[in-house]
Amino acid sequence: MTARSGPAPGTARLVVQSPIGPLSLDGDEETVTHLHLANTGAWEAGSSPGRLPAALAAGGAQLAEYFARRRREFSLPLAPTGTAFQMSVWHALSGIPYGETVTYGELARRVGRPAAVRAVGQANGANPLPIFYPCHRVVAAGGGLGGYGGGLDAKRALLGLEATPPR
Repeated sequence: MTARSGPAPGTARLVVQSPIGPLSLDGDEETVTHLHLANTGAWEAGSSPGRLPAALAAGGAQLAEYFARRRREFSLPLAPTGTAFQMSVWHALSGIPYGETVTYGELARRVGRPAAVRAVGQANGANPLPIFYPCHRVVAAGGGLGGYGGGLDAKRALLGLEATPPR
């Protein structure tokens, strides 16, 4: 991810607080396009001024429910931009159930490219909508955490949140 100065033209930004730090969502009235974790290069503080677009309002509300352990799946209009291969990986992430993990190798098999484990890992790392496309649920073959764009502490926290019974 690269740093940029604010959301893309025609979009807005909403910053929400979470147990893993502030998150920023970019989008417009109809879609959410990015979710940035605070310690990534794309992070910028500050919500856009003015009226909050509907898709961002829904994204913020659903994240609050997720962190309160009242939501296990997201139902948002997401509009990531990526290659066809990246999109297939991100779509496959949505099929990993809440509270479960898969290995990078298993994810590669799920997208029909069992020998492309490294490419799947790179696509996973390029995920523009972490948490919504739950890349934190992908772990290394030996049981290690692997990597996470938001840092391993954030990955541990997200996996721990999902391992805790709902309230």
